[in-house]
Amino acid sequence: MSTPTAPVPRPGILDIAPYIGGEAAGTIRLASNEGALGPSPKAVEAYKRLAGEIHRYPDGGSTELRKALGARFGLDAGRIVCGAGSDELIGLLVRAYAGPGDEVLYSQHGFLMYPIAAKSVGATPVTAPETDLTASVDALLARVTPRTKIVFVANPNNPTGTFLTADELARLHAGLPATTLLVIDAAYAEYVTRNDYSAGVELVEKFTNVVMLRTFSKIFALGALRLGWGYCPAGVADVLNRVRGPFNVSAAAQAAGVAALEDVEFMERSRAHNEQWREWFSAEVRGLGLTVHPSIGNFVLVDFKGAASGKDDAEKARLFLKDRGILVRQMPSYGLPTCLRVTIGREDEMRTVVAMLKEFLAG
Repeated sequence: MSTPTAPVPRPGILDIAPYIGGEAAGTIRLASNEGALGPSPKAVEAYKRLAGEIHRYPDGGSTELRKALGARFGLDAGRIVCGAGSDELIGLLVRAYAGPGDEVLYSQHGFLMYPIAAKSVGATPVTAPETDLTASVDALLARVTPRTKIVFVANPNNPTGTFLTADELARLHAGLPATTLLVIDAAYAEYVTRNDYSAGVELVEKFTNVVMLRTFSKIFALGALRLGWGYCPAGVADVLNRVRGPFNVSAAAQAAGVAALEDVEFMERSRAHNEQWREWFSAEVRGLGLTVHPSIGNFVLVDFKGAASGKDDAEKARLFLKDRGILVRQMPSYGLPTCLRVTIGREDEMRTVVAMLKEFLAG
C-alpha cells in the first residue's frame, strides 16, 4: 500500500455526490421551490431592525422563536429545536442516531439530503420503491432491518408532490421497531389543504420515536436566512440540543421568523395564490400534451415522456427555457430523467413558462 501524502477522509465521504441546488442566475427563477410572493413585509422589517445588533451573539436557545412556533401551531415550545434550515436538523439527527453499520431508509424519489447525511456518518442509505411516484408504506416496512436506525418520509414529497395520508403515516409508524426513529419531513405542510393530510404532530405527541421537521424556506420565503425547526419527543430534543452548535440560528433569522409567524394573513394569501396557479399551470401544461403529476406542494413535476409533439427530451426543454431566462429543476439525480420540476411562481411567470413550453413543443 502506498503512503498517503495528504489527509485522508473517512471511508464513504468521497462516495457522496454533492448536493447541487437549483440554478439562481435567471430572470424567472422556478428551480428551488421558493415562495412565489416573497417574504412577509413584516418579516423584512424585523430583519432590518437587527442591522445595528450584528455584533451581538444570538439567543442560543431561539427562545422567542420557539415560543412563537408553539403559540402558532399549538405545540410545546420546550420540545421544539431550531436549526439553520431543516437540512441542519436532518444532518444532526443522522449524526446522533446512525453510524457505520447502520441503515437510513427513505423512499425511491425522496429528498437527496437523506442519503448524503447518511453517508457523511458512515451509515448506509437504503431506498424503497414507490408506487405511482408515491412512497409505499409496505415497501418501506419490507426493507426495515435490525440495522435500520432512521426512516425519512418527506410528506409532501419533493420532487414528486405526492403524499401519504395521516392513516398511512400512522400505519408506517406502527410497523417500526420502537428503536427506529421516524422522521416526517413536512417542509411543504403549510401549502396543504386536504383533510386526510397530517404533518405528523399527533404522532410526535404520542410516541417517543417520531420527529416532525418544518422549514421557513418555502411558504414563509426566508430561504436566504436558513431557518428550520423540528418538533420532537423530549428525549430527542435533548439529544439535538447536545449536538447542535450553541448559536446555530442567527438573530436576524429568529426575528424574521417570529414576524413571519405573526403575519397569518400573508401566509394565507401565499397559500391561496399557490393553489390557484398550481391548478391553472397544471391544466395548461396538460393541454400541451405533457404529463403533469398531481402535487399538493408549491411545485409540479412535468413529464416529457411520450409528449404528443415528439419533443420528449426534458433536458432540451430545460435548456430552451434557460436560454430565455427561465430556470426550472432537472431531475436525473432523483431518478426522473424525463421530468422537470417547476416551482409555482407569480402569475406573470407561470403564463410566460406556459408560452415558452408551447413554443418549444411547436418548434
